[in-house]
Parts: sequence; C-alpha cells; structure tokens
Amino acid sequence: MHNQDNEFKKRREQALAMGGPEKLAKRKAAGILNARERLALLYDDGIFHEAGLFAVAERAEDRERSAADGKIVGFGKVEKRPVAAVSNDFTVMGASSSAVNSRKIAYAKDIATRNGTPLVFLGESSGGRIQDNMGARGMGASSWDPQQYVRTRETPWASAVLGPCFGSSAWYTCLSDFSVMRKGATLAVASSKVTSQATGQTIDSEELGGWEMHAKVSGLVDQFVDTDEEAIDAIRKFLSYMPAHVGEAPPVCTPRQPATSPEILPELVPLERSKTYNMYKVIDAIVDADSFFDIKKQFAPSLITGLARLNGQSVGIIANNPIKKGGALDYDACTKSISFLVLCDSFHIPVIQLVDQPGFLVGPQGEQRGMPVKIMNNIQALQMCTVPKLSVVLRKSYGAAYINMGGGRNSDDFTVWNSAEISFMDPNIAVNIALGIDVKQESSERTEELRKQVEADNSPYEIAGMFAAQSVIEPQQTRSHLEAMLNIHTRAKSNGLGQRLLASWPYN
Repeated sequence: MHNQDNEFKKRREQALAMGGPEKLAKRKAAGILNARERLALLYDDGIFHEAGLFAVAERAEDRERSAADGKIVGFGKVEKRPVAAVSNDFTVMGASSSAVNSRKIAYAKDIATRNGTPLVFLGESSGGRIQDNMGARGMGASSWDPQQYVRTRETPWASAVLGPCFGSSAWYTCLSDFSVMRKGATLAVASSKVTSQATGQTIDSEELGGWEMHAKVSGLVDQFVDTDEEAIDAIRKFLSYMPAHVGEAPPVCTPRQPATSPEILPELVPLERSKTYNMYKVIDAIVDADSFFDIKKQFAPSLITGLARLNGQSVGIIANNPIKKGGALDYDACTKSISFLVLCDSFHIPVIQLVDQPGFLVGPQGEQRGMPVKIMNNIQALQMCTVPKLSVVLRKSYGAAYINMGGGRNSDDFTVWNSAEISFMDPNIAVNIALGIDVKQESSERTEELRKQVEADNSPYEIAGMFAAQSVIEPQQTRSHLEAMLNIHTRAKSNGLGQRLLASWPYN
C-alpha cells in the first residue's frame, strides 16, 4: 500500500509540474500565465476539477515528458454556472495535438454538449504532433472522428488565442462563437517556418496571422487585448450574455438606465444626411449603461455589431456607423452581419438594427470578391433568423441595402424616426441620374423644386402610410419603444426560444 501511495504521489507531482520549473519560470518572467493558472482565472474562486491528469503520450519514448499530454481539461463554474474548458499547456511538447489529447478534447466536447454547458478553449499550440501523425497509420488515427469539426451550436463556445495557435487550436478558434486574441499571439493554419518552407518565401508571423491582420483583414477574431488576464475576463463577460445551452433563454440581469439620456438623441444625430456622427454614442443612449460588448470592432467598421442589455435582457445590436465609409455596407460588412445573426439566432438573442445607411459600397474590388452573392447570403441569414428582429431607421435607408437592414418585412417591427428618409437613393443623386441635372453644379429654382419633391416622397409618413413601417417615433422615444417591442415580440409560445434555423450555418 505504501508503494502505491508513493507511485500516486510521484505521478501526480510529475503531471502538475507540467513542462518543468525552468519553462514555467520563463513564462512568468514574460508575464504569461501557464495553462493551469489560466483555468484558475477562468473559474470562480480558481476551483476546477481536472479530467485526464494522468494522461500521457501514446508513444513510449514520449511518456516521461508529456505531463497530461499537453492539454488540460477542466470543469468548474463561471459566475455560478457550470462551464467546461480545455487549456493548452505549451510547456509540454508545445501542446501539440496527439492521439491521446485529442481524446481529451473529444471528452470535453461530449460532456459539455450532453450536459448543456458552455465550452472554453484557451489556445496555444504548435499544431499536430509530427511523430504521432506521420505515415499512413498516423493519418488514419487522426481522422477517426468524421465529425470532429462539425457543430450545431448546442452550447456556446468561446476561445482565446494566447500564443502560437496552429492546427487544431486554430480550428477550434474558428469554430467558436466568440474569440479573443492577445496581442503578440499568432493564429494560422501552420507556423511561419512551415509556411515559408512550403511557399519558398520568407513570411513574418505577424503578417501571417498576427492580431492586426485578424482585426482588420480576416475578421476571424472578435476582440483583441494586451494580457492573458484581459482575454479571460472577456470570455467571462461574453458568457454572461449567453444561455448555458439552447434549451433555455439568455439570462436576465438587473436593469440599468442608459449611460446617456435618450432625450439627447436628436442632438447626437444631425439632420443633414451628409454629416457624420458616432453611432456608439447613439447606442449608449439606448442600451443599459456599460452593457455594450463590441464584436469585430476593427473589422468592417462601417457596421457595428455587439451584444448589449436592454432593460436587463440580452440583445444583439447591428448598427451602421456613418463615421466610417458613411455607414455603407461592403463585402466585409455583410460577412460581419451574417456571422452576428448566426450567433444571435443560435442562442435566442433578439436582434436590434439601428439603421442609417446610404446603400452598398460598390466598385470593382467588391464585385471581384462576389459582392452580389454576399448580399444575398446576408438577406437569407436575416430572413432565416428566428429571434425577434427590431429595426429603427434613424436618418436614412437607401437602395437595396434597405432590405439587408430590416426593411421589406424583414423585421418583426420596422420603425422610422420622424426625421428619417427612405428611398432608392439620395435625392441629389436621383435628380442627377433621372433628369441629368447635377444639383451641386446647376442650382436653379427648377432643380431645387425637383429635389424638394423627391425629398417629400422620402417622408417616413409615406412608408408608414402603406404600413411598410409599423411606427413613426420621435428620437427620444427609441429606448422605450424598443422595450415595448421586445415585450410584444418575445416568443412566449416557446418560452422565448427561437427555431435556430441558422445553428448549422457554415462559419464565415
């Protein structure tokens, strides 16, 4: 019995020692948390149960140096709700993916799905373990689960990119509903060394998969932070908006008044359609104070997407931002909208669209990327979205993008401010194209009369008169109107749950 106790103690100490004191000390000096410290920070009071502590590599020669086989599976509580997590231990064989630790990930996924708990990935991995994957037998073993990367979004997934993330760490980040990246980390299919060998070009890791590239170009990551602590805090905050699983509605919090009074909304949005303004200030005058949670802020900035609370209830905000490209929708903005609609529909979060858009941003670049099909995808996602959809036109909605932003019966409630305009195009452009008169160059009583006539046809009362808009309101009524509409359009018949038609939508 004494020998058994000694063996247990020895193996437990080896597992908890991870990659050894030198590697752990080096990380600490760099201000980077280790895999178990990250889990402790994620979970309430730092308490979690670990599954697979004594797992080691499949190959005998690697077993002594593969504590927990480089991936740590934990179960604990976040804000008193059960959450499963996988934390990659880069000090152990670079947290490379292997036959054994792949089983650990599969176990965490299975338990989270069956028990209805969110799943968190704390990513940092060198990719596939070469010695496990080489040869036909290695490839055969790695593809044993044909649905390893298939999701129907039954519970929320969140991920953090906290170092090099290649292979499965990249895959699970892309499969997650929310991802956050620490600046200085890398997310890519393979390392710059492997990519350089394959292409014959010298490639910098930041250029390949650094935070600025993902923030502004790929849009694969939702938020960017400076430290591990901030990344894990972002995940905890994201989960606070989410239901634990698709069988329940999102949690309701104590209501708060907006940070800015709705009474000043008429001052925040200038009447002149050519003037820009900051839509974030408008959002602050509508949602509960300090509740807006930005998603993909630097990607396609002409469109704002984010989670918030309205009277304590989780809502999704999609808003044009006139300070960026006039609030026009381009290819990336449509991609951003689709991704966010999928998130909201999958987890029963009502969608609020704040509309002030001049149309689509057209040009050769968008056409070459396939802008028409992206517009159609955006419309289809909006039409298939089964949660309550509320749209408010603040100043204008022009062209075919009127449909993408909730018009044409693509909202449960379509409301227009009493100062707003809706038409196929800007009145000045309409006079120019339809009559061949450049209003800016040729000013006369005739052109002014034509312009005023066109503007009169754009009146909110025209669209309300044919009941294509359900309400016309004063700007300061926006929050109270949205609160009332949320109550009216809550899916009482299904306990606030949508049909989740977008739950299997492919990732963008």
